[in-house]
Amino acid sequence: MTSAPDATPPAEPARRRRRDPEAHRAAILDAAREAFAEHGYALATIRDIARRAGVTHGLVMRHFTSKEQLFLCAVPGTRDLDEIVAGDVASLPERVAAGFVARMETNAADDPFVTLIRSAASNERAAIDLYTAMRRRSVAAYRTVLDGDDVDVRVELMAAQLIGVAFNRYIVKAGPLAAMTAGELTAHLSRVLRGIMFG
Repeated sequence: MTSAPDATPPAEPARRRRRDPEAHRAAILDAAREAFAEHGYALATIRDIARRAGVTHGLVMRHFTSKEQLFLCAVPGTRDLDEIVAGDVASLPERVAAGFVARMETNAADDPFVTLIRSAASNERAAIDLYTAMRRRSVAAYRTVLDGDDVDVRVELMAAQLIGVAFNRYIVKAGPLAAMTAGELTAHLSRVLRGIMFG
């Protein structure tokens, strides 16, 4: 007499979840770009970004440490600064000016400088946190190519110049700076930045 077959098949070993940090990072950055574009910097949340990316809140923080750092990694601007400063320091003002103008002419609405200005009007704390993160990142990049004890001051002056241009040309959109061609603005800005960097 044969026994009845066992109705319960043997359990399969638990499938291990595949870890792919680069894929997770890319998904988080894509989700962050969507969230920041839809809600703006101040209203976008890490939880929503994590949900969009299909990861946990903790994983987002493990990769980027803060919303400010995630924003700076997700959008053009300070994200590209390391590439811009690499090269001959003599032509650095022209590279910075050209990169800034090209970026702003293409998509000013998502630029960190415009986001910073708009955040200052609606959420002072968010603006302070974002500016602090931008400043820290910029100083670190410029210190690789600029000498002297006052690099922090020069970076602050350059930031003030770029924020002013962003406000005048891309938010208010009035006056001589707004009326210039992109080439004219790049030339004027190159001269001003050269004075700040090396003056």
